[in-house]
Amino acid sequence: MNNAFALKGNILYTPVCGRIEAAADSYLVCEEGKVAGVFDTLPEAFWGVPVEDFGSRLILPGLADLHVHASQYAYRGLGMDLELLDWLEQNAFPEEARFADLDYARAAWDIFVEELAKSATTRACIFATVHRPAALLLMEKLEQAGLAGFVGKVNMDRDCPDCLRETTGGSLEETRRWLEQSAGFGRVKPILTPRFVPSCTDELLAGLGALGARFNVPVQSHLSENLSEIRLVGRLCPSSRYYGDVYDRAGLFGGPRPAVMAHCIWSGEEERARMKEAGVFIAHCPQSNMNVSSGIAPVRLYLREGQRLGLGSDVAGGAHLSIFRAMTDAIQASKLRWRLVDDSLPALTLPEALYMATKGGGAFFGRVGSFEPGYEFDAVVLDDADLPTTRRCTLTERLERVVWLGDGRPCAKYVAGRKLF
Repeated sequence: MNNAFALKGNILYTPVCGRIEAAADSYLVCEEGKVAGVFDTLPEAFWGVPVEDFGSRLILPGLADLHVHASQYAYRGLGMDLELLDWLEQNAFPEEARFADLDYARAAWDIFVEELAKSATTRACIFATVHRPAALLLMEKLEQAGLAGFVGKVNMDRDCPDCLRETTGGSLEETRRWLEQSAGFGRVKPILTPRFVPSCTDELLAGLGALGARFNVPVQSHLSENLSEIRLVGRLCPSSRYYGDVYDRAGLFGGPRPAVMAHCIWSGEEERARMKEAGVFIAHCPQSNMNVSSGIAPVRLYLREGQRLGLGSDVAGGAHLSIFRAMTDAIQASKLRWRLVDDSLPALTLPEALYMATKGGGAFFGRVGSFEPGYEFDAVVLDDADLPTTRRCTLTERLERVVWLGDGRPCAKYVAGRKLF
């Protein structure tokens, strides 16, 4: 059969939040870049297709990173004693200004893309910088590496250093040119990226909303991350009912075009209700929330409310690119919230964290993040042979040890049916 193959091994995935399906010594079949199914024996229809036998290794859906700043990779692990707005001024903005130099951008993107390609992440929502040529170059390099996802040219026309501040008209014109120039890419797509309300005027946001409608592209930004930030938004936009209302008025808050908002730690009841109504995705970035002293997001509440929820590394607010690390941080942070803040919200479980890392976040990219038939064939293969133990572990327990103890790097990786290594 043309364009079909199978992987053999121990297959785990989460078709429903909170439940792991584990199929020992089974076959995962890919046909035309999509999942044909998981089978204990290879169906007759697929006899003769190439089979790659991974023995006792674990096979998972590829992980989704809903929020990462590629331009910040060079200084991850630095400035972790600062709060958000100070951290931006001292670390993020000076580094991002360097991407006006395309040679510097090329060197930085090479490092970021190589590390992302080696990771278990197969889909990502990525912030570039305000510089259109640098954003296009990042898209080219991701495409060449075989990865998939969204890249945004960042927009800022106020409250940022002069070297990064755009005029409102100039920002919109550069964004229009970037959208036109990125139309020919394959699995790497453009996404509108107003940095956040403090750095974007109402006029800029409205213009981006119009471009989103014209080019039919999704949106990514930050929302209700930090109390100082929220107070600043209140002063800048006194007519808004809540932070997300500023995006909503500009047509940048879900609805006909998907939106993903990072953090949402302090989102109130009205904001959360609107997010659910509009289908806005929440990118939970627990390590970043702790590193820049923002708070502990009520993730259990979001799950109870039926919010669309995934995980983000938020490099360099988060120091690690691994979404496995984001899973463990999410579990630990939820334990602290349960114990110290609200004992009505129990801690996350591993199956729930895995769902957020795969199918939950993957939904932003379409039918991605599961091994159910018809889903895009994103898969990673993990070898736990270097994590010896005298204990006889179930497949789920082996997965748990990999998540908590492994280095997060797979031994094989597939994106939309294409093997990367």
